[in-house]
This record gives sequence, structure tokens and C-alpha cells, in this order.
Amino acid sequence: MGKVTGFMEYGRDNQPYRPVEERLQDWNQVMQTWPVDPLKDQAARCMDCGIPFCHQDCPLGNLIPDWNDLVYRGQWQDAIQRLHATNNFPEFTGTLCPAPCEGSCVLAINDDAVTIKAVELTIIDKAWENGWIHPEIATVKTGKKIAIIGSGPAGLAAAQQLTRAGHDVTVFERADRIGGLLRYGIPEFKMEKRVLDRRMEQMLAEGVVFKTNAHVGKNISVDDIRADFDALLLTGGACAARDLLVTGRELKGIHQAMEYLPMQNKICEGDAKPDTLISAKGKHVVIIGGGDTGADCLGTANRQGAISVHQLEIMEKPPNLRTEDNPWPEWPRIFRTAPAQEEGVERVYAVSTKRFIDGGNGQVNALELVTVGMKNVEGQVSFEEVPGSEQTIPCDLALLAMGFVGPEKPGMLKQLKVTLDQRGNVVRDANWMTSVKGVFTAGDMQRGQSLIVWAIAEGRSAAHGIDKYLMGRSDLPAPVA
Repeated sequence: MGKVTGFMEYGRDNQPYRPVEERLQDWNQVMQTWPVDPLKDQAARCMDCGIPFCHQDCPLGNLIPDWNDLVYRGQWQDAIQRLHATNNFPEFTGTLCPAPCEGSCVLAINDDAVTIKAVELTIIDKAWENGWIHPEIATVKTGKKIAIIGSGPAGLAAAQQLTRAGHDVTVFERADRIGGLLRYGIPEFKMEKRVLDRRMEQMLAEGVVFKTNAHVGKNISVDDIRADFDALLLTGGACAARDLLVTGRELKGIHQAMEYLPMQNKICEGDAKPDTLISAKGKHVVIIGGGDTGADCLGTANRQGAISVHQLEIMEKPPNLRTEDNPWPEWPRIFRTAPAQEEGVERVYAVSTKRFIDGGNGQVNALELVTVGMKNVEGQVSFEEVPGSEQTIPCDLALLAMGFVGPEKPGMLKQLKVTLDQRGNVVRDANWMTSVKGVFTAGDMQRGQSLIVWAIAEGRSAAHGIDKYLMGRSDLPAPVA
């Protein structure tokens, strides 16, 4: 390492953010860039630990100690080469990934982890600023044609890998713009879409063909796709949202998160405000779900002018520090505050929604909830209501952000007749092929709802499997089994 005593000399600094009162006035990205010299000090905290456990929890196998050392030494171009060796889109992961690598950082055994995610993001930002990123165009074409269904991080990673291997790749996206949840699920304040657009420009220059408003299984025939392409890759994600079937669910003003978030993203993209816009302006908002999607709804609601926001979580409030049953290097299950939660919210833990209350004309205006206790019997978790703990809170707009239960089954999957597992996800073999020959899958569609870093890793691995299937061998990396 560049400075073997760095971890003893420097403390951890966290990612800088714009002031709350400033960022609530616009939709610009809330994260700020790191000054170079302080970031070098942070990179110097990376220990000569012998066994870098950060590798264990990074699905991409990022060479974290390598590029920490290079940043400390100021060798930025070498750092971006090491970073791109394992990750097509480090600006996406550096912005959106929860950084499981930091949870298993050796320094975190008894100190604060290295700011791995911040170093990663700064490397890629510096690379773009200095013009070090160029299209990598294949010198030899294979003549093989591959269709990728879905343009989220898994589909984009696979498309770039396969195009660089010389294949002709077409990405089909059912929405009107490329990017999947990166485009319409992630709010602008969390990741500005110019970050996505510049990668699209690079991929177009490399030869990737993008087709939008192309819903395979609906306005595009599955049979036609299979006839026109040598291989298919399914990366449509886990888009079937978990619902909340309680009394009053039919009332107006109750929406899934992915009914709510895309509308504001479209406005931020420059589209006209739709007549059916779901807005939090002047409303008491209740977000049901305490995860990242709930935080995305929260930041959006506050910027739209909500009067109040409650965020409900069925689990108990996590502890501030690791407990004995959550030892390093496991992911630390501790209390965290997302940037959106710093902007104003009342977080309520260990509660369950009993019913939505009609305020007249079929419109929700209140929500009744109850405190619950969690039981874990032989690994089976259940929740029991605490008698007499009912309470009512105002609710003009309820947003369901309780996660997803798997891929959507009607249409493409049903027509392809791919095998599904017990959870409803697409089954694949070790080479990422489904039960249908020549049809592959990667990302949340086969894994279930997960992290962006897993999606990119699986897209890269599926690209290896497809390349090997078409050519008999592959030189593409395969980071995930």
C-alpha cells in the first residue's frame, strides 16, 4: 500500500452532500464531489490487510486495494483501468450501491471502514472530466446477433460486453427511454440522468442498437425475436410489485411506488406534466416501506411540497452498532439514515397497516396502523399485533414501497415457456441459459429483487455464457457463478 500507516493517521470522512435547505429547492443531484487531497487521505486508510475481505462482498470482484493505492499515489488513469476491468459502470455503483464491500472491510473489525464507494465514484468522475473514456469498438465482427430484453444495469452491462466481443447486439426496452429503473425508478436528485445518457452515447458509438417502446410479448412477437436472433438475454427485472391487501385498498390516493416515481422523472426529463400526475403537494403522505424505494418516494414527496411524511417499517428499529449475532464480515444490520430521510420525515418502526380510511368520495384521508412484534421460529418470521396499540394518522396519499415479488409473468415469459422456480423467478443453469435453448437470463429476473452491483455482475457473467454458447469459447470475464 502507498501508506501502510494511513489507517492509523486518518479518520473516516463521509460523502459530502449539498445542504438540505438548498437541495430541497431543486431536483439536482444531492451528492457533492470530493476534493482530491482529502480523498487521497481516505484512500490511504486502505490497509495492507493480506486478505482483502472487501472482495468477498463485491459481486463484481472489484480490485479495491489496487485502485485505492493508485488514487493515493495520484495515478488516476491506472486507477480507472483497474476499475473498468471489473465494472462497466462504476458511476452507477459509486452513486447507488449500498457498498457491501465496506461492510466487510478489514478495518471495520474495530474501526470505521474505508470510504471505498467514494473513491470509486471519484475515479470515474475524474476519468470523464479528463476525456479518458472512449468507445471501445470491436476490430473483428462475429456475425452473430443477440437480442437483450430490458435496458436496466444487467442488460446494459451484457450489451456492452457482447458488443465489444464483436457481436451485433440489439437492446429492446418497453419504455420510451433506455435505462430501466435507472431511468424511471431512481429520482433525478439521487442520480442525474446525464450520467446515464453519456454511457448510452458511448454504447451507441460501440455499435449497440437501442429500440424503445418495444414491449416483447406485446407489440413485438416473441417468435419473431427468436427467428431474427441467434440468442436472447432476458434482463427485464423483478417488476411485479408487492401489494397491500387490506380494507380500503381500493380507495383513490393509494399507489405503488413505481406508479408514482416515473411521472416525476419524466417531468425532470423535459416531458410535459401529465394530467394524471400523482403529486404530494399539499398532502399528508404515508410511505409504506422503509427501504431505498421508500426513501426515493420520500425525497420526491418533499420536493413536490408535501405537508407531512410518515415512513412506516414493519421491522423493529435497528441498533446503532452491530449485535453479537451480526459479526464482521457480515453486512452490518444497523440503523442508517438515507440522505432523503435527512430532509424531513417521521420514521415509524414495528407497525403494520390495518386499513385505509375513506374521507368521502372514495378518497383516502387517514390510515390505521398497529404495533407488531416479530417472531422467528426455525427461520420462519411472523408478526403479531400488540392488542390495543391501534393509532390513526392522516393520509391523503399512500405510497406502497414494499419491494417486488419477481418478474412479470404474462406476455414474454409465458410465451417463451421458460421454467420458473418456487419464488417465480426464471431458472437458469451455470452458463446463464434458461430451460429454453438459446434463451439466457440475468439480473433481478432470475435472482429476485437485489442490488445494482449484482445486476451488473450478472449481466457480465451472462455475456460470457452467451459468447461461449455462440463461439464455443469466450475470453469475456465471468465474475459470478
